Amino acid sequence: MLDMKALSENIDFFQTQLSRRGGSWSLEPLAQLNSTKKALTAQMQKLQEERNATSKQVGIYKKEGRDATLIMERMREVGETIKELEAQVKELEEQERTIALGLPNIPHESVPAGAAEADNVEVKRVGAIPVFDFPVRSHDDIGTANDWLDFPRGVKIAQTRFTVVKGAAARLERALINFMLDIHTQEHNYTEVQVPLLVNRESMTATGQLPKFEEDLFACEEGNLLLIPTAEVPVTNIHRDEILSLAALPTGYVAYTPCFRREAGSYGRDTKGLIRQHQFNKVELVKFSHPESSYDELEKLLANAETILQRLELPYRVVALCGGDLGFSAAKTYDIEVWLPSQGCYREISSCSNFEDFQARRAQIRFKDEKGKNRLVHTLNGSGLAVGRTLVAIMENYQQADGSVKVPTALVPYLGGVTILAAK
Repeated sequence: MLDMKALSENIDFFQTQLSRRGGSWSLEPLAQLNSTKKALTAQMQKLQEERNATSKQVGIYKKEGRDATLIMERMREVGETIKELEAQVKELEEQERTIALGLPNIPHESVPAGAAEADNVEVKRVGAIPVFDFPVRSHDDIGTANDWLDFPRGVKIAQTRFTVVKGAAARLERALINFMLDIHTQEHNYTEVQVPLLVNRESMTATGQLPKFEEDLFACEEGNLLLIPTAEVPVTNIHRDEILSLAALPTGYVAYTPCFRREAGSYGRDTKGLIRQHQFNKVELVKFSHPESSYDELEKLLANAETILQRLELPYRVVALCGGDLGFSAAKTYDIEVWLPSQGCYREISSCSNFEDFQARRAQIRFKDEKGKNRLVHTLNGSGLAVGRTLVAIMENYQQADGSVKVPTALVPYLGGVTILAAK
């Protein structure tokens, strides 16, 4: 959530910054609420001053033995008016918060200008795109032919965009999860955590999924709980309403979880295969940082996620998202996109973002700074990586002419020495 005090003091600045995102983000309703609140607050302060002065006068009257009935009656009237004004101010503050919860973060100054995905800026490309001397097949064709991916049974068990992953592909996906967790815990010093897959509405609000993205969430009919769309939600909320020590920063967590998304509004996109599923596996990285070093931590987070693709020898590129393509809570985001031969293009496999204090203000995650003052941390997160899409990338980039799939060298130990996933 944006800093309401700073926003009220410089609405024009925030309006300009939000315009960098494109769309229509009008702060006029907030400006009107703030103006009304200031007027009511000024009226309330004037009455409080009158009440304080009158209270002293009552004391003087009583000391002198004079009748203070009229003055005391005025004090009661003033007190009732103050209570009414306090209630009005509280209502205005709730309206302000409701509006503020629907406003996105403002982009960092380094975020490229642009309105949509086409305006994102490529930062670098890594790895050689493979060249095949046979017709390239998509991962879903390879998986179906080898009985590794069963799309009809996924639909039968649940609905469209659910899949049964079987045999060699299931084993490969499990290997990928362990491989990613090992690198991030043993080499990058993240603390591994296992977290609830169901969270309350406070947790979803803290990270910015609510109220804006409710239609993308799967909800339980009872208990008022929601299935997580990403481990970012429960992991970030580990420290909700807490004050961290300065020595604890930066601190990082890694979590493997299934993720659940309704993908509302995306019908017709990537309906075949594993690219856009309602349920998918992901290894997520979350960091809590000192504000002065959070952009250094973003670069480290990006490098941590890239390491996985480098070890798997998969070609990829990094792009800096433009203002119009930024996620709701992000101040700056790098997308990592892996090469998919069947599509002849790069596709997102990780987003690494700095949210600055946007989530921390919602979640009240603070730390004691060098002067002992409580300040908001900066939160960051990134996929390290999306496991299903990594499986897709391996199946396509390592495919063989006979329908088999070569195992990346880094994963061979995780598959008991198996080097080829044989075709059926």
